[in-house]
Amino acid sequence: MTETIRVAVSDLNGQARGKRLPAEYAGKLASGAVRMPLSALNVDISGSDIEDSPLVFESGDADGLLLPTERGPVAMPWLETPSELYPMAMYTDPETPFSGDPRHALAGVLARFAARGWSVAAATELEFYLVDDSGTAPKAPIPPDANARLFGDAILSLAELDAFDAYFTDLYAAAAEMGIPAQAAIAEAGKGQFEINLNHQDAMRAADDAWLFKMLVKGLARKHGLAATFLAKPFEESAGNGMHVHFSVADAEGRNVFDDGTEGGTPVLHHAVAGCLAAMADSTLLFAPHGPSYDRYVEGAHAPTGICWGYENRTAAIRIPGGPTAARRIEHRVAGADVNPYLLLAGILGAAMNGIEDREEPPEPITGSAYDLKLPTLAPDWETALQRFETSAAIARILPADLIANLAMTKRQEQARFADLDPKDMTRLYLETV
Repeated sequence: MTETIRVAVSDLNGQARGKRLPAEYAGKLASGAVRMPLSALNVDISGSDIEDSPLVFESGDADGLLLPTERGPVAMPWLETPSELYPMAMYTDPETPFSGDPRHALAGVLARFAARGWSVAAATELEFYLVDDSGTAPKAPIPPDANARLFGDAILSLAELDAFDAYFTDLYAAAAEMGIPAQAAIAEAGKGQFEINLNHQDAMRAADDAWLFKMLVKGLARKHGLAATFLAKPFEESAGNGMHVHFSVADAEGRNVFDDGTEGGTPVLHHAVAGCLAAMADSTLLFAPHGPSYDRYVEGAHAPTGICWGYENRTAAIRIPGGPTAARRIEHRVAGADVNPYLLLAGILGAAMNGIEDREEPPEPITGSAYDLKLPTLAPDWETALQRFETSAAIARILPADLIANLAMTKRQEQARFADLDPKDMTRLYLETV
């Protein structure tokens, strides 16, 4: 029996902001009984108000309304007390979505597809590390059924997965309890690094699942005496954490608009690829939202830096996977795992729709290694990414102006506050928050 509930909304950094309430309060949620400052969605990664934000003193730090999303309540299996989490969305009044809510931003992008009678299905692949953070710096953990720390890389190692069998058994059971379709788990390149794929489904639910799954992975790790991190590059010498996104688009009759029965795909597929490529540099801040995010973008390290696309090519930023043509889809391989899933999907799908609307054509697909080619690149650092993001015409077509301004203010404050932070303290700050 549920004893307590949580209500939570995603802030711009993907952090859950909300309240703990008695279980009997659940019946009041749909009436707008829960209020919270609009500014709570626009705080920095440490949870501090943004200085000079119009959402704080200028507007009297006004409240908004939290209303339940269509997702409904989910279990919180990482807690000892039986509890449920209600994912919420922020409104300025019962009929008006708050433009600074990242979930509403994704809804706005999906509405552009719906206007054509189309629906979007998406899937995510999330990489994370299990770590021992009991000392002054995080390190590879000692598996419960071993007497030594992990040593060496273990790509696709069943032994490494099985060393944490109790954790993964609980993780899959908890994901099922939450209605999250966790699929294959693999050991990745880093020591204690793993990847879990979440199944294709409605794009908004896919974003919800990624947001909730990150909470689950981290919360359950603590229950097992570990820490889990989606930090883009927690260890300098090891592989970074990525978050690949697969998506396809169906028309009103359920037909895949990317499929023409050939390996090449339809003109709509090519337009969508072109839009993703055209907006990629300007979207870097959505793929790499934090200062440490840029440590992941290293040439030849499986994190795409060149803007290109290809068929069945994992060195390309945009990959068109093979397989049955009826399942033709786009894989966007650029983002780190430290992203806000709502903003990431909004950025990717919005860019694809820009290309579709403008009937853009992509360059020729690459063959061979993208790392051997001279290609246009992502923004090379946090400051450049921020400048491109806030002045981009492509981004202005994808995200609300208020959200763009709020996110830019958030990132400028984080840059100023953390510029002189010791690297160990920086890792501590970001280890579990992202």
